[in-house]
Amino acid sequence: MENKSFKKLLEDYKHELFGNILPFWLKNGIDEKYGGYFTCFSNDGSRLLHEHKFTWSQGRFVWMLARLYRTFEGTIDESGRQHYLELAASGAGFLIEHALLPGGNCAFILDRQGGPILLDNEGKARSAEGGESYDLSIYADFFVIYGLGEYAHASGEKKALDFALDLYRSVKKRLASGNYRTDPYPVPRGYKVHGLPMILLETSQELAEAARSLGFEKKAEALCETAADSVSEIMTNFRRPGDRILLEMIGTDNQPRDNLLGRYINPGHVLEDMWFIMHWALRAQDRRLFAEAAETIRWKLELAWDREYGGLPQFLDRSGEPPRGELPEELQNHEMVKKLRSNWSNKLWWVHSEAIYALLLALDELGESWIADWFWRVHEYTFSTFPNPDKSVGEWIQIRDRAGRPESKVVALPVKDPFHIVRALTLAIPVLERLASKFGS
Repeated sequence: MENKSFKKLLEDYKHELFGNILPFWLKNGIDEKYGGYFTCFSNDGSRLLHEHKFTWSQGRFVWMLARLYRTFEGTIDESGRQHYLELAASGAGFLIEHALLPGGNCAFILDRQGGPILLDNEGKARSAEGGESYDLSIYADFFVIYGLGEYAHASGEKKALDFALDLYRSVKKRLASGNYRTDPYPVPRGYKVHGLPMILLETSQELAEAARSLGFEKKAEALCETAADSVSEIMTNFRRPGDRILLEMIGTDNQPRDNLLGRYINPGHVLEDMWFIMHWALRAQDRRLFAEAAETIRWKLELAWDREYGGLPQFLDRSGEPPRGELPEELQNHEMVKKLRSNWSNKLWWVHSEAIYALLLALDELGESWIADWFWRVHEYTFSTFPNPDKSVGEWIQIRDRAGRPESKVVALPVKDPFHIVRALTLAIPVLERLASKFGS
């Protein structure tokens, strides 16, 4: 196998994480007065646009800091490592105190002090009006669970684990009842979306590890059962081996729909989910499942890679072309349809971060040449496109147009979130250490 120096790449990734990205967030992202974090920056990172706190991003920030603490024990300065845990504790405490609404669901957006808010068309805070709710997305609940579970794992704090487990039970009940929203990606009646079993898998398997670390083995076993069910749902219903695709939306009868919504694919979600499944396969010692996940990564890259400009678009048709297909009249103005039509060609930092880690993990386990070839292609595109040319900023420019030019727009939430890049680099560094050892310098 051609070796382009995993040892050097390891040092480059450490520098990117500890020398560029984390300094930006430790300097600009910490609310030292009220707890929690600021994430609503401009695309280039030059301005804090507002102080709203999306619980979605607050939970992910907690996860990021707590995982840094766990991952780099013995390899970075201990005072810095303890600082990560202290900052994670600040965010965990903020969420425990403020995230839940009276009914037990998470608010989607909080103000700086922790009060629930909604936003008007100009992004300004407002109160809920008649019939409105602050509970807009079950994904926010998932990320709060994800963050607090990881914080409990890192700190040993039972209060955080109890909070995460209680919220997890609430989420499971809502999923069973169908009484929930999925902003910013609403799902029309009669459809179901890959994103839900995907996030249920990752949250369940990580929360199981947290529960096990605090001695709750039976709780961990129940969480693992849900993770296994999620894997089955993804690989049986959304993955279509005969067509070499994994669909993002299918009918509630588990059958594809031959229209715009039923035909579209989300390359980033597939790449991210496949390493979730590879993690599960490693835990379950299921090499067949690991290989199937790796093969799904190959399908997606071969189908979705932009042969003119490089990189991976946000959305595509199952044919690899721009999203297309007919729709019934009642869905013409659906929010998800608008997103597919207006954002499909954007190149996003998080998609490529997920691809990098997924490919490294697959390469470490399988060692196949096609994985190495794709890894270097994705790596070179990513690091020539997303790092900020203004080195005084450090954090990446997160949204680019199809040709790679910076673009100021909202493609999901109006946030600049460090989660995907930091998670990918944090997980990649131990894998690169193994690869550097395996293939030499």
